[in-house]
Amino acid sequence: MIFNLINVVLPVFVVVGIGYGLTLRGMFQQNQIDGLMKFAQGVAIPFLLFRAMAGLDVSAGFDPKLLISFYTGAGTCFFAGLLGARFVFKREWEDCVAIGFCCLFSNSVLLGLPITERAFGPDALVGNFAIIAFHSPFCYALGITAMEIVRNRGKGGLRTVTSVLNSIFHNNLILAIIAGFAVNLMGISIPEPVDDALALVAAAGLPTALFALGGIMVQYRPEGDLRTIAMVCVISLLLHPAIVYALGSTLDVRQDLFRSGVLNAAMAPGVNGYIFANMYGRAKRVAASSVLIATASSVVSVLFWLTLLH
Repeated sequence: MIFNLINVVLPVFVVVGIGYGLTLRGMFQQNQIDGLMKFAQGVAIPFLLFRAMAGLDVSAGFDPKLLISFYTGAGTCFFAGLLGARFVFKREWEDCVAIGFCCLFSNSVLLGLPITERAFGPDALVGNFAIIAFHSPFCYALGITAMEIVRNRGKGGLRTVTSVLNSIFHNNLILAIIAGFAVNLMGISIPEPVDDALALVAAAGLPTALFALGGIMVQYRPEGDLRTIAMVCVISLLLHPAIVYALGSTLDVRQDLFRSGVLNAAMAPGVNGYIFANMYGRAKRVAASSVLIATASSVVSVLFWLTLLH
């Protein structure tokens, strides 16, 4: 199993390493790397989310007990990261929200799907897809709302609500998710040439984001933030799955769904953690380093959770 995990995780580091090496050698300038991240964040990943939501069977594996277990854990970890960053590490509130988002957003697609499939087979992915259906809407809505509240503190309730709604409905990621759900629920069939074109652009999203993350790491080193990064790793890799395990056991979630919930919760923060930090220009060094260090650490922590689930 450890070789399967390494095979899943290693390509992430290879792509990040290529971006890092080429940028370090001067083949790419930072403004070009920023342009690649802007393309991934503003175009390719929204297309990816739109297609995922439009083609997803939302009813498959829909179990309120599974979703309660998973998202109670996710929300708890968001606030644990936010409050830890504020009261333990004395970060500014805006940084705290970005750090909390890293604790919130587990890599359920790039790592969660292949690890669950290799551990329990393709029939075990029903719960994964149910979680993925609500993952981005829940996480981005929570993160954006919290960030706009702290950015608008002292400016009045109406101003804060207006700012939250404005940010949500001007965010390409959220708009893509909403549009995908609308197409899904209305049963609209996307013409094949259009869908193929969307798929071509969407396929570039995660590789481009990972490549750009490597380039960004050239300027964001983890010096001075190692304790904060360690907190993110502990919350993401241990606290979240522990909460899901405890709640799922208490609520008696069906075994295959229970396994999906715990394993998805045990995944390292995805590149979306950096995308959110980059979107607001806060705690970018912590976010970039947390994605890489937690992903490497997950080779050990995931083995622990797999052993427990078996």
